[in-house]
Amino acid sequence: MGKIDPPFQETYKTLFKDCLVRATEGRNLPMVEECELPLIDINRLSWGHPEREKCITEMAEAASKWGFFQVINHGIPVEILERMQYEQRKVFHTSFQNKCEGNILNLSANRYLWGNPKATCLRQFSWSEAFHIPLADISRMGSENRSLRSTIEAFVQTAATLAQSIAEILAENLGVKSKFFAKYCTPSTSYLRMNRYPPCPFSSEVYGLLPHTDSDFLTILYQDQIGGLQLMKDGRWVGVRPNNNPEALVINIGDLFQAFSNNIYRSVEHRVIAQQEIERFSVAYFFCPSYDAVIESFSKPAIYRKFSFREYKQQIQKDLLATGDKIGLSRFLV
Repeated sequence: MGKIDPPFQETYKTLFKDCLVRATEGRNLPMVEECELPLIDINRLSWGHPEREKCITEMAEAASKWGFFQVINHGIPVEILERMQYEQRKVFHTSFQNKCEGNILNLSANRYLWGNPKATCLRQFSWSEAFHIPLADISRMGSENRSLRSTIEAFVQTAATLAQSIAEILAENLGVKSKFFAKYCTPSTSYLRMNRYPPCPFSSEVYGLLPHTDSDFLTILYQDQIGGLQLMKDGRWVGVRPNNNPEALVINIGDLFQAFSNNIYRSVEHRVIAQQEIERFSVAYFFCPSYDAVIESFSKPAIYRKFSFREYKQQIQKDLLATGDKIGLSRFLV
């Protein structure tokens, strides 16, 4: 088997040239305070009216104050989560060449992402690799990937149900009883992303994943116990301490829910810090609408104008090409 790690340094020699010098000087990123995200047992939704209302309130407060929270008793069996982690390890530990050629998942090669070919400086570089899988493509996986395919299907089926349930509950808290999510956010419009963060000799200067917000309604994240996720809270970065419960999932609000809620819920900037000596894994389910779906603030006066998901994604791509950065919701202010 060939080398499994992407050739970051060899491919981006110019970017990393000065890093080789600075790495010997022992420079480090500033230490950040660690926090524990609000942890919510969503099984309480079935415990009767008072407890259900209390649970919904806790979710809504976390979505407003943090943009993030954790859930347990969410309906995705621990066995599926463990299988998902095992299968993605197998995929990422195959040769870099096979991953690049699309031989692993029988998907097009551009579903495998690593680094950032458009980076002009280290601030724009991500020391990570990922498989970006639209759920409509899962059926294309060949028989040689039967175990991975069945695991992804089991994970996606349960994650889709969970995502729709959380979205409807958060909308209900806004006073919106809408069939929007059932109509426009079907499994075929969402996608899965499997992430690996290889050990990084320049962890003091390079991100595992660049600071960003998610361009969806919400994201369901299953991560290992290594840590590295950080989010912006009250104007400063804080580290998210992994929960000891092996079934805990991280939920974060995306841009579309911030617009839909008229800024009541927050799509918070987050990033991943690269680890120097150990690899990290995560898998994310992105709950997205169809491209024709129109996003509209539920209350008036609206902070954002109406826009389709297609228009939003196209604007992001234009901004990335022009500036190297995602500008996001501020493009759609009234």
